[in-house]
Amino acid sequence: MAVKTREEYLAALKKMRPNIYKFGELIEDVTTHPATKRTVESHARCFDAANDADLEKMYTTTSMFTGEKIQRWNCMMQDHGSLIQNMRFKRQNYRRTGSCTGAVCVGWNAMNVMWAVTEDMDAEYGTNYKERLKNWILNAQKEGLTVAGALTDAKGDRSKPPSQQDDPDTNLHVKEVREDGIVIRGAKLMICGTAAAQEIFLLPGSGYKEPDADYALACVVPRDIEGLTIVESRHPSDNSELEESADVEVPDTGITQGWLLFDDVFVHNERVFMCREAKYSGKVIQY
Repeated sequence: MAVKTREEYLAALKKMRPNIYKFGELIEDVTTHPATKRTVESHARCFDAANDADLEKMYTTTSMFTGEKIQRWNCMMQDHGSLIQNMRFKRQNYRRTGSCTGAVCVGWNAMNVMWAVTEDMDAEYGTNYKERLKNWILNAQKEGLTVAGALTDAKGDRSKPPSQQDDPDTNLHVKEVREDGIVIRGAKLMICGTAAAQEIFLLPGSGYKEPDADYALACVVPRDIEGLTIVESRHPSDNSELEESADVEVPDTGITQGWLLFDDVFVHNERVFMCREAKYSGKVIQY
């Protein structure tokens, strides 16, 4: 499989359904809108590096599944050397962008953590979560996907567990289990790089006990899935970024944080890797 290029990445983002808002405005094209183009540029530079003779060794690797060359942020971390390469990759990104690149960071960690957790769950419950995850990873490697990771829930009253909140939607949860998938509802907040992501890996926000089993949820969704609305948060440089000129120089790169609002979103079984296995929700944090 060929390593994806900047041009292919930007074209993929342009094809996505607009579902990101800022200042009450729907952003039609995240690659050109002043509020999102800088985080997209930060991630596009990763594709540049993957196709650069001097940097490709750091930004690409070999798939343990296919033996083919892939973007490093879609790989499995198999040993301590892989962990060191993860660190070096992220440090180099900071040098190249001066910012966080969340869609080639947290999703990468999430799929590796869930690789271990799904094996444990399958062994105890006879589920096939790890096979599902492998199939998704193979596609992510083929497409060179950028994947944000979402852990932090709105939480509500932090003195109470999710099941005792006045509003159950302050935490992302399973609303309904169907034969072919699940329906999820709730909110994840301040998630980095969602505007630059093609997919979002959702993880439980904490370790839960059985009364909160509905909140023990791990799955991955396209960033533009029906029922998901993303609202970009404010930050101090908003005004200067929207102006054609400013008193201080505005960089070409940057990061955004999104509020992810899930309104009865259907997720097919093949994308679900934990569903109400509360016992293992804490392992996501531990691993």
